[in-house]
Amino acid sequence: QVQLVESGGGLVQPGGSLRLSCAASGSIFIMGWYRQTPGKQRELVATITRGGSTNYADSVKGRFTISRDNAKNTVYLQMNSLKPEDTAVYFCSGHNIVATIINYWGRGTQVTVSA
Repeated sequence: QVQLVESGGGLVQPGGSLRLSCAASGSIFIMGWYRQTPGKQRELVATITRGGSTNYADSVKGRFTISRDNAKNTVYLQMNSLKPEDTAVYFCSGHNIVATIINYWGRGTQVTVSA
């Protein structure tokens, strides 16, 4: 069983930046980030394959960048131009075969965008 551990959340002002990290205990084909706010379903933010192919939610395109270090089994999410509506708990995800099937979840890290 692969474990995922997120870090890097916190409080930031609108327009600011944060970088999230997620370290996996083993190699995973696809890694990604989802986010969730109270009363809403968890939603996709971005995914990246081991080869570097990426997919983004329309709401974050041009502002967020997902990347990974395969040697470290770590995925990153660079978040720029943050907006209050980006406030959520961000979860790291791991996918063994396809992005539509999520095999592993991290515990989540809170991101709050507020003045």
